[in-house]
Amino acid sequence: MRNRVRIMIPLVAAGLLAAACTGGGATPTPPASQPQSQGAVTNANPDSLPRNETLYTTGTQWGPPANFNPIREWDHATGTKGLVYETLFHYDATAGKLIPWLAESGSWADDKTYQAKLRQGVKWSDGQPLTAKDVVFSFELGKMETIPYHNLWTWLKSVEAVDDQTVKFTFSTGNYQQWDFNLFNRSIVPEHIWKGRSEKEVLDGTNENPVGTGAYTFMTKDQDRVVLQRRDDWWGKAALNMEPKPRYIVDIVTPSNEVALGLLLQKGMDLSNNFLPGVANLVKGNFGLTTYYNQPPYMLSANTAWLVPNNTKKPLNDPAFRKALASSIDVKKIVEGVYGNLVKAASPTGLLPQWEQYVDQNVVAKSGFSFDAAKAKKMLADAGYKDTDGDGYVENKDGSKLNLSIIVPSGWTDWMESARSIAASAKTAGIQVTPDFPDFNALVERRSKGDFDLLINNERQLSNSPYTYYEYIFQLPVQKQQNTVNFARYDNKRAWDLTKQLDQVKTDDVEGMKKIISQLQQIHLDDLPVIPLWYNGLWAQSSNQIWKNWPAAEGSTPKTPAVMWHNWFELGGFETLTQLQPSGS
Repeated sequence: MRNRVRIMIPLVAAGLLAAACTGGGATPTPPASQPQSQGAVTNANPDSLPRNETLYTTGTQWGPPANFNPIREWDHATGTKGLVYETLFHYDATAGKLIPWLAESGSWADDKTYQAKLRQGVKWSDGQPLTAKDVVFSFELGKMETIPYHNLWTWLKSVEAVDDQTVKFTFSTGNYQQWDFNLFNRSIVPEHIWKGRSEKEVLDGTNENPVGTGAYTFMTKDQDRVVLQRRDDWWGKAALNMEPKPRYIVDIVTPSNEVALGLLLQKGMDLSNNFLPGVANLVKGNFGLTTYYNQPPYMLSANTAWLVPNNTKKPLNDPAFRKALASSIDVKKIVEGVYGNLVKAASPTGLLPQWEQYVDQNVVAKSGFSFDAAKAKKMLADAGYKDTDGDGYVENKDGSKLNLSIIVPSGWTDWMESARSIAASAKTAGIQVTPDFPDFNALVERRSKGDFDLLINNERQLSNSPYTYYEYIFQLPVQKQQNTVNFARYDNKRAWDLTKQLDQVKTDDVEGMKKIISQLQQIHLDDLPVIPLWYNGLWAQSSNQIWKNWPAAEGSTPKTPAVMWHNWFELGGFETLTQLQPSGS
């Protein structure tokens, strides 16, 4: 089964994310061990790196490294953001708090003014000091219309360097939920190198010679890998009292999940962030492999997979039909039959387990749904959908044939099987659903234009707040092309107004957040514009043969995620690297 870039794309356009499954041999030949100049990315003849100092990873890149541009958070080479470039803060999803990083502190001076204090002594990999001007410059790049965080400037009025270490952000509106998200997601780039780049170069440039503040620099690249080398002069050694243990990181492009598994078992791979079927047998067998949990679901939850109905098409524009459809889906069969219990069935709210404190159980008890084919049949009949021709399937209210298509990308075999399972399950309630498997790019185009009936989607990840989840579901206005959010085209002004209200609740006001989230849950469960199915796993299978002390739920091991996916280093992935230990020690 394949696990493409679909697993980890917060807040960016999925249409830009297709990655080819190319390159990669069956055995990892480490590239040259001779370090290049700081920031350089060059080709090199293969040579051996010390195996006990090298971490081999896979599961993020599915083709030759496309670029080293941290502004392109969806398709840059592994480690560009997080290892080479850094953000002002990290976010600890377990503790639910921002962790100072490039900024040693940050606070709201008043309801519309935020001030960040930068650490002393942070240097770019070319030796130049990081200053407040670099932060101002990085955020002001968002004024360019095509930059992914351009929307920030609809409520950010100005950014100014008060002095070399102090940055002041002034807002027209205090959108506190979004702001916390930006604090740990916006890469800081050096003004002295990026100044003067055109908008096209900022967005589309490959940035072949990346200069960052991070713990690693790019050393070499090839069609099937990138190699990073640790910086001995990284600022975090002194300021944070931490250092990533691998001297080298080699991220490999593997042509299939099966190849990744083979490398794991042969000491050729240390960490696979692929979906690997049969994990239960691997964990229980004597293979030296570890996962976060030692029993199902084995993985932490990363995002929610939804069934997305096109709310503008009959009968999917009818909440009663959508609720009957939701009750017709046997998610347990998907969890057990397709995934072998590697994923968890979602709550009716779809909120990730890490957000459980925000689930209003009274709303769920009153308005939630579960699989019940008989109930689904009754709901359809009560709503006026009946099988008038005796073929086993209900017709539309006007008597016309009803045959819905569900699309998922060709080759994503876990989702293809899930779509078939949904179709078979819906049939028992009298709803005809036909699976359709276009290629990824065709699906993205259809999804953007609204040219679909049903699709599966999971493009919002774990973040600092359920705000990002509800923004995905409810954002208005519905555009002619919906590229990143509200693919269901659900139009509910009250829901969107509540979502904007949630944004303006300070992130430490948990009770204030709960009050609004409860109302959003009620609207969601009353109308079901999207139908939560399961929680996609934070795939991480690790080998103990070279490195040990991988994250695990039990014992004294780290609790941060072991994942190299884009935008996850700031959620604990980097901290994992600092806590690894050589297996020989």
